[in-house]
Amino acid sequence: MIDAAGLRVMRAIADEGSFTAAATALGYSQPAVSQMVRRLEERTGTVLVERIGRTVRLTEAGSVLAKHAIPVLEALDRAECEIQSIAGLEAGRVRLTAFPSASSTLVPQALALVKKRFPEIKVVFTEAEPPGALEALRAGECDLAVTFVYDGDVLPRGESDLDPFDVTTLLEDEVRLVLPASHPLATSDQVDLADLASESWIAGCPRCRGHLVSLAQRAGFEPDVAIETEDYVAVLALVAAGLGVAVVPELLLKSTRNDGLVALPMSPANRRTVQVVTTPDLRRVPAVEATLQALTESAKLAM
Repeated sequence: MIDAAGLRVMRAIADEGSFTAAATALGYSQPAVSQMVRRLEERTGTVLVERIGRTVRLTEAGSVLAKHAIPVLEALDRAECEIQSIAGLEAGRVRLTAFPSASSTLVPQALALVKKRFPEIKVVFTEAEPPGALEALRAGECDLAVTFVYDGDVLPRGESDLDPFDVTTLLEDEVRLVLPASHPLATSDQVDLADLASESWIAGCPRCRGHLVSLAQRAGFEPDVAIETEDYVAVLALVAAGLGVAVVPELLLKSTRNDGLVALPMSPANRRTVQVVTTPDLRRVPAVEATLQALTESAKLAM
């Protein structure tokens, strides 16, 4: 195998005309240059340098190697410069995937922090619910996946087995009951979920709908899901219009206001854990770590 050091030696010999001059130009000892040439000749199976007294000249094979060394070494130098820029947070790309309600809460502030601190870092953002985000991470299609899990929910194996990954908790998000402002229980300090067994329900994303069903079943009833929508703003508007009640994470309520409804603590209490999932190796990439830290700071500001 021809290595970069060997190519540099052949290029230096071609430029300088002797082992000694080539060694001086590269900062090597003359014996080291001679040894590297011998190793290259063994690897290529042919003579690369012809020794004539105190001078040397390249054979035809040596000239071919020296000629091809130029673009190869230039490409390696460019790669080294780009890598140094990435390592020094002067450049780099991070692929971030997060669930939709995080798009209006955690993500904007985090992206603003990254842009302010490291303007050359490009964060590519896409939306996906937790199953899709983790699938993208496993497939190498994203670097950071912002996901969530509800207390008490049983997750499929692909989401519950995160041992190979690095998981950072961003926040613990309380789940609230959302009722129309005109609802008889709207003035309560806390509402027992079982007291809403006969209500129509507005459900969110598939994961959130499953969580609602799980909560209701634990409270002893099967919820009547009248409307489903993955748009949480629409969920709140539908509740405010008196079309049903809902369970909504507190984080979203802090970023969306609707005077036609009330959000109350429920009994039994419930919460979801919002987290960032990546791999241990990706965390060693400076741009990825910087984006993760920005998400952590954004979460603190959000709560």
